[in-house]
Amino acid sequence: MEFSADDVTRTLHRLFIGDRGAALRKEDRQKVAELVPLLAEVRRAVGNRRRGTLVDLCAGKSALGLCAAALVLPRDARGGCGWRIVIVERDPGRAAAARAAAGLVPDVDVDVVEGDVATHALPAATRDAPVVVVALHACGAASDVIVDRCVATPPSTLLLVPCCYGAHPASTGGSHPIPGQRAASAFVDVLPRHGLVGRRLAQAIVDAERTLRLEAGGFAIDVVEFVAATVTPHNLLWRARRVDEPPRRARAAAAYARLVASPGQLR
Repeated sequence: MEFSADDVTRTLHRLFIGDRGAALRKEDRQKVAELVPLLAEVRRAVGNRRRGTLVDLCAGKSALGLCAAALVLPRDARGGCGWRIVIVERDPGRAAAARAAAGLVPDVDVDVVEGDVATHALPAATRDAPVVVVALHACGAASDVIVDRCVATPPSTLLLVPCCYGAHPASTGGSHPIPGQRAASAFVDVLPRHGLVGRRLAQAIVDAERTLRLEAGGFAIDVVEFVAATVTPHNLLWRARRVDEPPRRARAAAAYARLVASPGQLR
């Protein structure tokens, strides 16, 4: 199914604004710039499969999941859709907005779960019923929880866009829940403690830790810039496909062990 930025704009307006006299806000227009390439990623992941489950985690109002339901997921000759949408959002207000918007997407089974991704069990993927997990701007440690959930119950595809990295590991603010930050803290004596250099190096370690954890869990990973940094500074997409190749998993597990070792042990 082909779609354009104008299609996404109209869909967002219909689902979340509705008033013909009201225009999209600046942040909504920015959202369109992010949704267009991500919806293309969802379309590639879904392919021509007529049934499956699309899970939108840390969904907010589920602009990504519901636009996918309206614009991307395959439909039969009668307009019906064999895909189920599961939306997980812990904020009650946003979950309510997603539930209201879901009622405006016809002939799609949508389940809005008001809860935390840490306690929500993913559905099991099969050859005939794939599972595609999406998470746009999963903040801080929420991205790591999503990685853990996908390793425990692997979907067919994970499309993850993290957001926020937390403090520099040299900070005295106490322990940080992001596993990659704990790995970065092993390098605290060699990380510059000032400005951008230290933060960027720590962020790179967080990104490497997440990538290796997914690869060790059986995924093939591409990390790409899905939009320009002028649209959002959090513009990296983890495109993870479940392949479960033992040699790949073993290499990633060995690299992960080296990453989390102390700097003196790295060779």
